[in-house]
Amino acid sequence: MSAERTVADPRTSHIVRAENLSRTRLIVVTLGVMMSLLLAALDQTIVGTAMPRIVAELNGLDRYAWVITAYLVSSTIMVPISGKLGDLFGRKPFLIAGMAGFVGASALCGLAGDFGGIGPLDGMGQLILFRTVQGLFGGTLFATVFSVIADLYPPAQRARLQGVFGGVWGLASVVGPTVGGYLTDNFTWRAVFYINLPLGIAAILVVLLGMPFVRSKASLRDIDFVGAAALTATLVPLLVGLSITTDHAWTSPEVLGLLGAALVLGVAFVFLERRTDHPIVPFELFKNQTFAVAVAVRLVVTFGMFGTIAFIPLVFQGVLGIPATNSGLFITPMMFGLIAASIVTGQLMVRIRRYRFIGTAGIAIMALGMWLLSQITVSTSEGEVVRDIVIVGLGLGTTLPLYLNAVQSAVPRNLMGVATSQIQFWQNIGATIGTAVLGSLLAKRLPEEISTRISSLSLPPEAQQFIPKELFDPAKITELKATLPPVLQPVFDQILVAIREALASTLSELFLVGMVVVLSGVALSVFLEDVPLRGRERAPEAAPAFGD
Repeated sequence: MSAERTVADPRTSHIVRAENLSRTRLIVVTLGVMMSLLLAALDQTIVGTAMPRIVAELNGLDRYAWVITAYLVSSTIMVPISGKLGDLFGRKPFLIAGMAGFVGASALCGLAGDFGGIGPLDGMGQLILFRTVQGLFGGTLFATVFSVIADLYPPAQRARLQGVFGGVWGLASVVGPTVGGYLTDNFTWRAVFYINLPLGIAAILVVLLGMPFVRSKASLRDIDFVGAAALTATLVPLLVGLSITTDHAWTSPEVLGLLGAALVLGVAFVFLERRTDHPIVPFELFKNQTFAVAVAVRLVVTFGMFGTIAFIPLVFQGVLGIPATNSGLFITPMMFGLIAASIVTGQLMVRIRRYRFIGTAGIAIMALGMWLLSQITVSTSEGEVVRDIVIVGLGLGTTLPLYLNAVQSAVPRNLMGVATSQIQFWQNIGATIGTAVLGSLLAKRLPEEISTRISSLSLPPEAQQFIPKELFDPAKITELKATLPPVLQPVFDQILVAIREALASTLSELFLVGMVVVLSGVALSVFLEDVPLRGRERAPEAAPAFGD
């Protein structure tokens, strides 16, 4: 095996490159990194199906959302921090630490409630704590995985590989809910966390044995501890404030207080980062047009992406009245479209000089899919919905890898990790904002629509006992209908139709809002600079003069 080669810039001397590895070892390292991505991506989808069983056993319905919010907040915080640390000290230590910590935290999540009481924490409190820890390591994995690929492969090969890695993420999204449901029904909800152990241990061994490590010349003095603390202090109130908007008004003291605190702390963070030698977030990056455009586009696209994914199950269950026998099936068509488009985009990027227009077309396709979703009514067929979400998936698969590849080809190697992690970071922010805005809109508009439509019906007094939110739950509709006297059966059907029509109308508004936000990405995308990806060209070793 060839020895590691010394490069000119000492800031990148610890980076492992493909030409320094034998073909066999390169394949092994790539597979290990791919398994790392699968480990982190699978956890994002596999836990959701087990949540009803978890909150029932741990008596934590009132803290249901915090299991998700805790993971989201901690993982988002760690993405930019670990990206910067990887640039300083090399990827391998953080890849292995991320996997090891993720596996350990998964085991603790599976044991939540079996410890008795940990201080003031009951079983649900323990799970929230352990999910917070799991998120820290999950964020480390997401930031490091794509940076490793950027280190190993030149732009042309990297663009093709991003399609394959997009397929891994799509596969996790498809099989996660199915596997989670199977494990929960046939074993226990704790199995959805324990399943990470064998996969994680195998991935650790592959990376540990296959990926070489070159010692870095950086030291602890190069770590921006103050910046990391300021970033954490900013993101916690921001993400929590956005997350609670589904059950708190945007003008409530809780939301305004948290967002106001985030704003003040964010200003302090920018002030501090501009005065340090090794900032967690080098703001000079935003002077790079390719980076700035890519960040903006990923922000608005993921707003629409998560808005679509989050509310598609409501279309199937609530509007069309299809039983939720397998929630994973709802997003499967979208993921197949995403995987196919991602692979094709990776091939086209290295063959088309002005590849930015591929991204423009992808965003437009996604917006078209969201407009079609906004036209859904109670009489829409299941096939039409599947068609619409496939179109959204095709648009997503085109845009997500393209902008990541463009950024990785436009920034210097010593900033590769922080630039890559910034793309992931702003994607998380876009998803959080999208979920918050559209979720709060749903919470406000749906009750109004239901009340309006039911009040227009001529219902007998006996029908007033029904509470719309109970009928809205597909799992309870059949049970309630079976207990009704025959004389009320037609009335029940009228109420049910009214609720489905109200939901369809509300979701139409949501998809239109998401479409408008996504369309703004079309205008932004034309300003992307087409950084060359052909042949074996690489990103510059040293930092360019941004903004020149």
